[in-house]
Amino acid sequence: MPDSSRNRIDQDRQSAVAEILDSGSFQSARDLIHALPPADIADLLESLPRPKRKLLWNYIELKDEGEILLEVGDEVRDSLIKDLDTAELIAITENLDIDDLADFVQSLPDKVTHEVLQSMNKQYRERLESVLSYPEDSAGGLMDLDAITARSNVTLDVVLRYLRQKGDMPRHTDRIIIIDRFGYYEGVLPIRKLLTADPHTSVASVMRTDVDVINVAMDDADVARLFEDHDLISAPVVDDNNRLLGRITIDDVVDVIREDAEQTVMSMAGLRQEDDFFAPVVRSMRRRSIWLGLNLATAFLASWVASQFAATLDQIVTLAILMSIVPSMGGIAGSQTLTLMIRGQALGQIGSGNTRWILTKEAIVGLLNGLMWSLVVALIAYVWFGDGRVGLVIGLALIVNMAAAAIAGVLIPIVLKRFDIDPAVAGGVILTTITDVVGLMAFLGLATFWLL
Repeated sequence: MPDSSRNRIDQDRQSAVAEILDSGSFQSARDLIHALPPADIADLLESLPRPKRKLLWNYIELKDEGEILLEVGDEVRDSLIKDLDTAELIAITENLDIDDLADFVQSLPDKVTHEVLQSMNKQYRERLESVLSYPEDSAGGLMDLDAITARSNVTLDVVLRYLRQKGDMPRHTDRIIIIDRFGYYEGVLPIRKLLTADPHTSVASVMRTDVDVINVAMDDADVARLFEDHDLISAPVVDDNNRLLGRITIDDVVDVIREDAEQTVMSMAGLRQEDDFFAPVVRSMRRRSIWLGLNLATAFLASWVASQFAATLDQIVTLAILMSIVPSMGGIAGSQTLTLMIRGQALGQIGSGNTRWILTKEAIVGLLNGLMWSLVVALIAYVWFGDGRVGLVIGLALIVNMAAAAIAGVLIPIVLKRFDIDPAVAGGVILTTITDVVGLMAFLGLATFWLL
């Protein structure tokens, strides 16, 4: 479905829900909610102001509450959980799979988490605690403990009879994981092989041993990249000794990719992915004020640089009119390079082996763009003000700043990564400062040297 059609349907649905809630037609609201899948209900909850959100929550069935709470952002989830009693929270956890439950439990208050754990039987609690023992952004934090396993020394017919006796399979099961009698990973048996090969064939003769396995400590971004590169639906997770621990499925990987993309976009504006669009005014203001304060500090720095050339600006008013062009063009050029670098780092394409080549290439690109646009700007300045010297000054300053911006766009994310700082968060502010300061110094410095 095209994005425009999808957006129109979402907007119509939001409007319909808002009108129903305003009208007080409780049965209509209940019927509408029951007809929607949990993911769509989560989207609706996030699109409604808090009073209507709480009203809508009253019409959601208990069996769907857990999945919906997992779909909404952290801040929205916290606001909904705050109004639920412990008994309801315990009931919600009973409808969740182990991997989903691990994500859900981590958002609960410590006291409630303890009671939820105590309400489980020993075996289920131990399985949950084993998942919680791994970092949330690791393969262990993503993995699902429910996996169908078999031995390599049996026939396909034995496996088929086992599956029929079991009566059900976990979601996204595209392969049976083959282990030895001690639980060590040996390979996988694709479902299509199981269904199409001779039932009397042994598992060992048709199973695949060349499938990538995932170490439990692997970073979730690397897991997502592995799934993307190899078009995986599921993959086994093992420990350092190659003992099978569980599996990761595509639905969890899609969540990782989406969250990373959203977080990158939000971070570049100084915000968090979990921020509630309908959060209280004071809270939203406080969060954004930090970012605005940093930007103000850099703006004052640029103004201070300009103030050092006050005498030049007083004598040549034309410079004040054109002054903003050089920092602006440098900022755009640097942002292009910075965005490419951040994307390259996220995809694992940037390393020590190619950094110098990238730096050289981007510097040349910045220099050539600077040369091209400096001619355009210089010509416009000459036609506008009739002064060839002003056109020459702004053209040279543009070349300097765009080349510097390209180099900064490469070096900033590399340096920030080395200090374990997210380039998406801090890179833009640093780049803006550099392009403003270098641009103003180049433009006003050259003007002072040649025009006075």
